[in-house]
Amino acid sequence: MGALDESLTKLVGDRTAKVLADSLKLRTVGDLLHHYPRRYVERGQLTSLDDLEVDEHVTVLARIEKVTLIPFKARKGDRLEVVVTDGRGRLSLVFFNQGWRQKDLRTGSQGLFAGKVGVFNGKRQLASPDYQLIDAEDGTPEADKFAGRLIPVYPASAQMPSWKLSLCVEVALDKHLADVGEPLPAELRGKHELIPLPEALELIHRPRNQADKERAQDRLRWDEAFVLQVALAQRRAADSALPAVARKPVPDGLLDAFDARLPFELTDGQKTVSAEIFTDLATEHPMHRLLQGEVGSGKTLVALRAMLAVVDAGGQAVLLAPTEVLAQQHHRSIVEMMGDLAEGGMLGGSDLGTKVALLTGSMGTAARRQAMLDMACGDAGIAIGTHALIEDKVQFQDLGLVVVDEQHRFGVEQRDALRAKGEQPPHLLVMTATPIPRTVAMTVFGDLETSVLDQLPAGRSPISTHVVPALEKPNFLARAWERVREEVGKGHQAYVVCPRIGDEPPDAPGKKKRKAADDPEDLGAASDEKRPPLSVVDTAEMLTKGPLAGLRVEILHGRLTPEAKDDVMRRFAAGQVDVLVATTVIEVGVNVPNSTAMVIMDADRFGVSQLHQLRGRVGRGSAPGLCLLVSDMPAAGAAWARLDAVAGTLDGFELSRIDLEQRREGDVLGQAQSGVKSSLKVLSVLDDEEVIATAREEAARLVAEDPTLAAHPELRTALESLLDEDRAEYLEKG
Repeated sequence: MGALDESLTKLVGDRTAKVLADSLKLRTVGDLLHHYPRRYVERGQLTSLDDLEVDEHVTVLARIEKVTLIPFKARKGDRLEVVVTDGRGRLSLVFFNQGWRQKDLRTGSQGLFAGKVGVFNGKRQLASPDYQLIDAEDGTPEADKFAGRLIPVYPASAQMPSWKLSLCVEVALDKHLADVGEPLPAELRGKHELIPLPEALELIHRPRNQADKERAQDRLRWDEAFVLQVALAQRRAADSALPAVARKPVPDGLLDAFDARLPFELTDGQKTVSAEIFTDLATEHPMHRLLQGEVGSGKTLVALRAMLAVVDAGGQAVLLAPTEVLAQQHHRSIVEMMGDLAEGGMLGGSDLGTKVALLTGSMGTAARRQAMLDMACGDAGIAIGTHALIEDKVQFQDLGLVVVDEQHRFGVEQRDALRAKGEQPPHLLVMTATPIPRTVAMTVFGDLETSVLDQLPAGRSPISTHVVPALEKPNFLARAWERVREEVGKGHQAYVVCPRIGDEPPDAPGKKKRKAADDPEDLGAASDEKRPPLSVVDTAEMLTKGPLAGLRVEILHGRLTPEAKDDVMRRFAAGQVDVLVATTVIEVGVNVPNSTAMVIMDADRFGVSQLHQLRGRVGRGSAPGLCLLVSDMPAAGAAWARLDAVAGTLDGFELSRIDLEQRREGDVLGQAQSGVKSSLKVLSVLDDEEVIATAREEAARLVAEDPTLAAHPELRTALESLLDEDRAEYLEKG
């Protein structure tokens, strides 16, 4: 074990090491050295206090303006109130029964103050904050430490403020900087004018000026990009070496028969993407392709043509959907599109046809047994289902292609379990309408072969989106319901989407209150101080008694029985329901061309990508679509900016960038899905695409020359550090 892998206990003691591990997940010397400052401040450049947000843990550099000791009137004790300023705004620091701090906290002194921003009597304050005074004239070691250089402000915690972290980092640098290895080859460092890693770590933690900081960041950015690119290059090499059955399209087969029956012409984009997929399917190593497409661009049709090509080649294909509603919708629409081609071996079925099986968790025993039998014996060339397809007892005769719809709804373990059902690794096609952060990141990193559908089929209508300020302008909300009635009056249908179901049973005495997170359809059910989020049940009742009285209003959510959900969707698709009040269960795949209007209640509680997905349910026919984003939030603020962004563009790829900017990349190795912080600390997949692209070329060249990194032991060590056992397994699964 190297010195950088040593526990922090030896470096900072048991107590401090436990705090670092528990609050910041820093456990080794290497972890600490690679815990970089979030920002830097210079003496005299005070923190802007106007930008502080309530409930945020902050570290501010400010000057003490006023110190007041206030005795309590009704009881013993006192309150020390210290007002600090940046020259414009002010912030109160409050200490209870700590009057002795007046000796430290003198008017005119400058310091770092850390705590959680709260509000008292309408003013922002930090209660009992930690602080570190840094006045140069007082001659203290702490002041000298900050003299003449930038002051680092670290990602910290309530138990471990920034300057205490800084002291720990100082010890680590002094004792272990010489132990830092050099993962980047000398030739690469010289070619791209990068400083050595030990120097970069010294300068990122102890910069004298902005130039030092930038030189350090340039080097560390390359480390993150290059080491990860080497991991991905090794994975691509391993994938290309895996055996797979080539699935070449057969002339005059099922695919040609299906194409001949299509009542419309494929778009140029659909033809191009299909050609890319068919080329991949014809190779003897597994396809690993991401199909990105705008909502309504025809991704499902492209995927179906790929599945038909695999069936023609003697294999089977599965389509994995995230919800029963979507699985049933896919099954229904695919069977309708295929006609008698979906009735292979059945009376009246086409001689070229195959069976299309459906498998969900709620199916009856007889139907479930028949579907599994059809898959196992090969009669069902196409299987569509939910997580039920992943169960151990589900078998296939010859699984050739796995299509995953809405990739972010499935963990990689689930996808991998389905891929493992093939004798040899099946080809994999992943579909997503609006790329989520990890997908965008992996795409920029070039790990997946990517196909893009950015052309809408003929006949699709544009969707207009507007934000409705319900609290400030209630007449706008009233007009929204009038617009819904107008659309229904024209013979169309509408959705109303709510963030919560609303049929929760009353909490039993002493029973822990159910959190919103317990149900993925309930967004923030217990999080808002003003009121709980609007619910499907309550909203439907309000609408039927009020603005939509007389219309046929139904509800749909995940806690209805599968039979009830399917019945509602069938009747809505048949035009027997005017307005469907639903949760996000209708977010993806639901296709009712007659639906032209959508009202999203409490729209600020949804993410950018989710709003874009939801509005894609309207405007799917010849009539234009309308989406109204209803919010009680004030017009100024991040929530409103998100809604404006959605209203301002129909470009899902642009919205994915906005989503990424707001949420950061997550961990491109997948750990963010389980709450672990990002492995990207300096690198940004949005801002550093050029570095990433160059690092990818360099990594591919190096791995081609030295696949096992035998000549680069320090790089191999860095790779092992980045890819712990869990991450390596995640990366292998794709």
